[in-house]
Amino acid sequence: MSEPLDVTAVFLPNPGEVFRVKLALDIAIEQVVNEPGCIRYEITDVAEDRIILTERWESEELLEKHSRGSAVQDLNESLSGLLSEPVQITKSN
Repeated sequence: MSEPLDVTAVFLPNPGEVFRVKLALDIAIEQVVNEPGCIRYEITDVAEDRIILTERWESEELLEKHSRGSAVQDLNESLSGLLSEPVQITKSN
């Protein structure tokens, strides 16, 4: 059985878009916190140039299922054109 997995996602909004990026994340959070295996999925830092989302999943398998799910697809669509670069994701056990 796999160990819990921590994920940090750093979102870098285009200038003036931090509010819209945070709103898109807030909507996604409402969906994701009810997904199987989600222990934590929350914004832990907000600044004009970045938003940090901290996640904890019961296993790598459940994180992968989340990554292919509709909440992530919807979030990616909502963020289209709002970020200055791709989301920076780091994982650790």
